[in-house]
Amino acid sequence: MNNASASCSARQLLRRGTVDANGGHDGDDEPSGDREDKPPAGGDACHARSTQPLSGFCHSLPGLSPTFPENERSQQFRNLHYPDVTHEQWSDWRWQLKNRIRRLKDLQRLFNLTTDEMQAFRRGEPKLPIALTPYYASLMDPENGTDPLRRTHIPVGRERIVAPQELIDPLGEEERTVVPGLVHRYPDRVLLMATRQCATYCRYCTRSRMVGTQSHEKFQGFRQHWRQAVDHIAGDDRIRDVVISGGDPLTLGDEELGVLLQRLADIPHVEILRIGTKVPMVLPMRITPALAALLGRFKSLWINIHCTHPDELTPEASVALGRLADAGLPLGAQTVLLAGINDDAHTLKRLYHGLLRHRVRPYYLYQCDPIPGSSHFRTPVAKGLEVISQLRGFTSGLAVPHYVIDAPDNGGKIPVLPGMPLKREEGDLLLTNYQGRTCRYPDGMAGDSL
Repeated sequence: MNNASASCSARQLLRRGTVDANGGHDGDDEPSGDREDKPPAGGDACHARSTQPLSGFCHSLPGLSPTFPENERSQQFRNLHYPDVTHEQWSDWRWQLKNRIRRLKDLQRLFNLTTDEMQAFRRGEPKLPIALTPYYASLMDPENGTDPLRRTHIPVGRERIVAPQELIDPLGEEERTVVPGLVHRYPDRVLLMATRQCATYCRYCTRSRMVGTQSHEKFQGFRQHWRQAVDHIAGDDRIRDVVISGGDPLTLGDEELGVLLQRLADIPHVEILRIGTKVPMVLPMRITPALAALLGRFKSLWINIHCTHPDELTPEASVALGRLADAGLPLGAQTVLLAGINDDAHTLKRLYHGLLRHRVRPYYLYQCDPIPGSSHFRTPVAKGLEVISQLRGFTSGLAVPHYVIDAPDNGGKIPVLPGMPLKREEGDLLLTNYQGRTCRYPDGMAGDSL
């Protein structure tokens, strides 16, 4: 169906109401990996708009059930925009990856784009890659350009304005890359970038310089850069903790992911493996019983989930998180503080309470990194401290993450606390890292650099 011809009443079916956390592929990153069982067809029919909130919990579904739910909002979206797609196809993570929304014409079919969003395409395609799964697109308001999830994934014209202090590689990862895909910033831990593919591409991504740029990925034995990375880790007995990120490692197939994890787990001095992923929020159907069982085999493995807003806590995400937790995996959550999206205590409290009910411990609240074109996302550090102050003592300590700045120029993660004396110089915040080195973070109001 052409978006321009869609009726207003049809669009209204997909407008987001209040959400309560209580309750065609074209080239470079087709999903890879082995075959696995697909969920059975659900045969769901279109329902009238419900007054129930989008977020919810599926306690009636066992965590490792082979079936997968479909929230009513997504079902309406599928029937409107993908009328020939069955529930079985929609619930297949490979179908979701293959059919991600990647072009302006695809966005226009699904959303009434604002002037600011259209400005992002005035001079060609935006510099940062665009991709969002149909499932994640179904959670966004098609009419409202201020919708929190929409703002994090659909580009706006302000992305093209680059402030002098914004850097392509703000964390200095390239400088600390010891072999392809392996960053060694800290003495006892390393970051292994297993892939450049993500299920969706966040507009504020620290690694926007590299994600979505890898050519078509196929599993051909053990990938060369993985082999080099594993060899480096095996040869350095200081390394006890390996963070596997990318891109998103859960976009890999079960077989290749299992091979990588096993190679790392076999290294005697590696005590901890961690996977950083946004998949449970944007592609929850990827968390199949087979994947959960595979990950659960590795007793040293932790999963850190990137989550942004309580609107992500859908019935689908609930089942995905339940499968991981039921497999015995410790779950943590990392959130980036974003201006006008989640920079208030009420929103974050809803998110963190919802995560805890899903057995996910809020771990880090990140200050937004100064990548090019990110000024409209970045809050002043004072805002983050204000939010933490409004959480501490007013909710469980389990629901209060560490507020950290990942300092530019290889400074590492530096925690900041309410009441901590902060030094400033020429608009920059001066921070002392774990090495005693002074690091600078460009601290300004969202949009100040424009």
